[in-house]
Amino acid sequence: MRSERLTVFVIDDDPSVRDSIALMLGLEGYRTAVFGDAEAFLAAWTQDWAGCVVADVKLPGQSGVELQAALRRRGMGLPFVIITAHGDVATARAAFQSQAVDFLEKPFDSGQLCAAIETAFALEERRIQKDEGRRRDSEKLGRLTAREREVLAQAALGLHAKEIAAALGISPRTVEVHKTRIMEKLGVRNVAELVRFAIAATPPGDN
Repeated sequence: MRSERLTVFVIDDDPSVRDSIALMLGLEGYRTAVFGDAEAFLAAWTQDWAGCVVADVKLPGQSGVELQAALRRRGMGLPFVIITAHGDVATARAAFQSQAVDFLEKPFDSGQLCAAIETAFALEERRIQKDEGRRRDSEKLGRLTAREREVLAQAALGLHAKEIAAALGISPRTVEVHKTRIMEKLGVRNVAELVRFAIAATPPGDN
C-alpha cells in the first residue's frame, strides 16, 4: 500500500502546463502540489516532504537540473523526473548524473509520466522504510545506560568480553551481564546481530 505521505511536486513556470500535469495526475489518483519556480519550492519545502519532483528544465532562476543537483548537495533525497520541450544530450546527462529517475520530452503521455513517478515512489518507499528503521533503532539506543553504550561501542570493534572488560576496567562477567541487557533492550537474538546493530549505530569515524 502506497504511503499517504507521497506527493508529486510539479515545478513549471507555465501555469497551463503545470495545471494540466496536476490535473492529469489527479485523475490518476496522485496527490500533487504545484510551484512556478525552484525558489518557490525551496521556500515551502519541509523536512517531512516525501514523494517526487516533476520539474521542467527551463525555469526562472535555477533550472530543474540545477535544483536537483542543489538538493542532492544538501542531502535531500527526493527523486526527480525532469521534463523539457527542448531535450539535448548534455542536459539529459546532467540530469541522470544527479540521479534523475527519468528525462521526458514534451509532449509526453500520462503513461510515460506515471511510469516514471511509480519508479520514483518505489525509491521513496524504500527511503522511508530505512528512515523509520533508523528512527526505531535510535529509540532503542535511547534505552541504554551510559555503561551499556560503552559496551556496545566496544562490541562494534569486534572485541570479546575479556577485551571489553580490560578496556573499560570491569570484569568479563559484568560485560556479559551488560551484553545480555543490551540484547534485550535492542531486541537482538545473538551476539552476531548485536555486533551488526552496534556497527550500524556507530557514527562514521567513531569506530
